Amino acid sequence: MHTKDQHLIERKVDSEELLKGSFLHAFRDTVQLPDGSMATREYVQHPGAVMVVPMLDDGRLVLERQYRYPLHRVMIEFPAGKLDAGESTFACAQRELLEETGYSATEWARAGMLHPVIAYSTEFIDIWFARGLSLGERRLDAGEFLDVFTATLPELLEWCRDGQVTDGKTLTAALWLQNLAWGTWALDWQSAAALTAAG
Repeated sequence: MHTKDQHLIERKVDSEELLKGSFLHAFRDTVQLPDGSMATREYVQHPGAVMVVPMLDDGRLVLERQYRYPLHRVMIEFPAGKLDAGESTFACAQRELLEETGYSATEWARAGMLHPVIAYSTEFIDIWFARGLSLGERRLDAGEFLDVFTATLPELLEWCRDGQVTDGKTLTAALWLQNLAWGTWALDWQSAAALTAAG
């Protein structure tokens, strides 16, 4: 934290556990605000996740349609999933891509990190791009149901514009893809073997 931000910091005074589930851990903290007054903050601890943007050699993108229960609707998104305990984000990206789509990739590039819900969760999503794809067999988790399909970047951007795509991580991926297409942003591609060896 930068020293110039000290006048913005909220300091924890007390913490109460609200829920400890198999996936999420919720708390209500009492905090002291910068002006000395007190407030409460409810938030969820999240283990972190990855999103993979798989790019086929012909330029099409690999996407998914999946029912998301909290919203009671099918969402268009890129492959993604939460980190297992002790798992690196690259290993998670490889695993989720294979499990959900059946694809493996020879080249990978990490684009950065997204914090999708900063008001009430510690969740982060590491963004990975994958190319040099080869198709194998999907290994969906028990209870996981999704359709895999391909689309062009113009199709994806149109869906983002007209509201068919509202998932935050997928909108972030679309921003990256648009800037890559314009040549204003770049990715540092590395072989899967080199990234695995680097740990």
